Amino acid sequence: MVRALGVAVVGFGWMGRVHTQAYARVLHHFPRLSLRPEPVAVADEVPGRAEEAAARYGFATAVRDWREIAADPRVEAVSITAPNFLHREIGVAMAGAGKHIWIEKPVGLTADDARAVSSAVAEAGVRGTVGFNYRGVPAVVAARELIASGGIGDVTHVRIRLFSDYAAHPEGALTWRYERERGGSGVLGDLASHGVDLARFLLGEIEALAADTAVFVPLRARPAGATAGHARASGGEPAPVENEDYVNCLLRFVSGARGVLEACRVSVGEQNNYGFEIHGTEGAVFWDFRRMGELGVSRGTSYQDQPVSTVYVGPGAGDYGAFQPGAANSMGYDDLKVVEAHAFLRSIADDRPYGATLADAVRSATALDAMARSAASGGWVTLEA
Repeated sequence: MVRALGVAVVGFGWMGRVHTQAYARVLHHFPRLSLRPEPVAVADEVPGRAEEAAARYGFATAVRDWREIAADPRVEAVSITAPNFLHREIGVAMAGAGKHIWIEKPVGLTADDARAVSSAVAEAGVRGTVGFNYRGVPAVVAARELIASGGIGDVTHVRIRLFSDYAAHPEGALTWRYERERGGSGVLGDLASHGVDLARFLLGEIEALAADTAVFVPLRARPAGATAGHARASGGEPAPVENEDYVNCLLRFVSGARGVLEACRVSVGEQNNYGFEIHGTEGAVFWDFRRMGELGVSRGTSYQDQPVSTVYVGPGAGDYGAFQPGAANSMGYDDLKVVEAHAFLRSIADDRPYGATLADAVRSATALDAMARSAASGGWVTLEA
């Protein structure tokens, strides 16, 4: 029997819309799920935005103050897709009100913020899922299984890249994303957080790291009004960018493997160039987000001149079979959020964790804080066990 579950969304920019659409689609792809998400309420402080979302997606209630959702007994689960500086306050309040939370990374501005939300979830006995969507890619799941089975031997080194141009235009508005007080870190929280989660998901815990950061677009114009996404603001009052555009980080894993994680939000000519190359003693595996359903795989004991084959993942990889019937049929970014929605709702139904948890968010945030300390000191930083 399928039970209705009242859900709400706090913050209705692009990510709020993606979460809402994932709720609408989840039972289409995962019909055995015992919970049916029902859109009860949506909150956004921008005038008219919540009302527009309610009219378009069927939320019963639209409000500007997220506290009304925390007090609403109809709401059992909440997507927190508001700006980073609100994550801690909203996450702790929603958990304290007995609501399960699906919260976007990086879960606040610091590791302490992530710990506070994680503790609130644990104390309230609710479930929490975090938006590390790339670990849900079927090809990434297949790569993890290949590595774990010894298919490329012992992992020796990895390179993880996350390059994008969303902040490359010099007329990009100085939104909260570029301010320390509201955005916290820059590309660390936005992209490198995904890189850390991929590194841990594929290769295990990081033991130590050394990082370097830089700001390449030092001034941006303040927007005249509310913005969404990465809007332009030419002619506005210029002000300094307070957080990093770029990070390069050396990694040492507990396993003994070495790694490089590089992320940039101002890479002209790069659009969502995310991926990894993982090398082992007997092979390698390669993945590019822009060719999401493919893996480059090299296996064997030739060592020298060993070929690389392109493998198209199919229904046996991760949740691929919930979307497509055969290999090489494309999946997209929004499908990954449906995978997350399923993990979130399943964790509530079964009262056990599925997908990325608040513990994963804490580990990622701990690494990001360590990167910031390393960049400031110029030395290696050892992570907590």
